Amino acid sequence: MFTGIILALGRIDSVQERGGDRRLIISAPDLDLANAGLGDSIAVNGVCLTAVEFSGNGFAADVSRETLDLTTLGDIGAGQSVNLEPALTLQTPLGGHLVSGHVDGVGELVSRTPEARSERLVFRLPADLLRYVAKKGSITIDGTSLTVNEIQADQCGVNIVPHTLERTIMSQYQAGSRVNVEVDLVARYLERLLPSSA
Repeated sequence: MFTGIILALGRIDSVQERGGDRRLIISAPDLDLANAGLGDSIAVNGVCLTAVEFSGNGFAADVSRETLDLTTLGDIGAGQSVNLEPALTLQTPLGGHLVSGHVDGVGELVSRTPEARSERLVFRLPADLLRYVAKKGSITIDGTSLTVNEIQADQCGVNIVPHTLERTIMSQYQAGSRVNVEVDLVARYLERLLPSSA
């Protein structure tokens, strides 16, 4: 589990093909890995990955074919920046919302507009995910916990404060940028628990 509070930016040093899937080598000089161990979970752009190797100021993680196909990690290349968050511990303040690191789909940035010192970002989401998105509810974009400000047709808008723009990859987004989307856990489980209306 994660909180959706990005603790550091990393960089993809290399992408290695490994028998049909891939291994990402990630430098993370600003992420505290002192207590991290093999098998620990680290969210990379919102995708929960398992650390399989540590070296210097970074780590390596294997990415399955399923994850490559269903997230933006299939498009990622050497030199790209990534959002990083280690797994939640019992000592971690829950500053965002509960995030599983299991991406539900890929969205696309439609527009970004300045709003005072913040920016309004509007994302187009897959139709099957919109049912889980509520105004003033939570959504995770590339691992960042955000509050939904508006929903219109197939889009949702969020407001990004300067701190978040500075500390995440969101400052690099342009219209058309593809992003990993995780909907609120509560909405997902509620649907499963409620009887079908059919």
